[in-house]
Amino acid sequence: MSEDYAERLRANRREKDEFFDDHPQSPIPPERRGEFDGLDYFPPDPDYRVEATVTVHDDPEPVEMETTASNPVRYLRVVTFAFDVDGEEHTLAGYRQAGDDGAIFVPFRDKTTGQQTYYQGRYMELEPEGDLDDGDAVTIDFNLAYSPFCAYSDTFSCPLPPEENWLEIVIPAGERAPDLD
Repeated sequence: MSEDYAERLRANRREKDEFFDDHPQSPIPPERRGEFDGLDYFPPDPDYRVEATVTVHDDPEPVEMETTASNPVRYLRVVTFAFDVDGEEHTLAGYRQAGDDGAIFVPFRDKTTGQQTYYQGRYMELEPEGDLDDGDAVTIDFNLAYSPFCAYSDTFSCPLPPEENWLEIVIPAGERAPDLD
């Protein structure tokens, strides 16, 4: 991993910490912001910035995702990403809501979930340039994995990663569990 990439990642993390610390839309409850001193992250690790091969689902299947508020949300499974970590192949599905052509939503759990990371899972968003085609290569950067807003406050309702996105490996990258005690 280049030092330039690691510094960009650190700058991105500082910017997010500033948002969480003082922005009116921060998920940190106002009464707790005084004690907030930044999010906890795993160190940047190039092993968790992986190339994935895309399989596009031309007729995306709807997926009902449970949420932390028990009101399911419907997404469409638009792509599957196949990638290697530690020499083993894994897959993650990517989702969008109907009519949304923006970022691809990739909620997931791994063996850090409930231990070092938020107990309901973490999220990533991929913003491909243009349409994806079968066989395209995209970078999945687990260093950018983050905890959903519901990790900070019960006022948020967050989709839970479906079982197809539960990885049976440890991904020690991205945000750690928030410390709100």
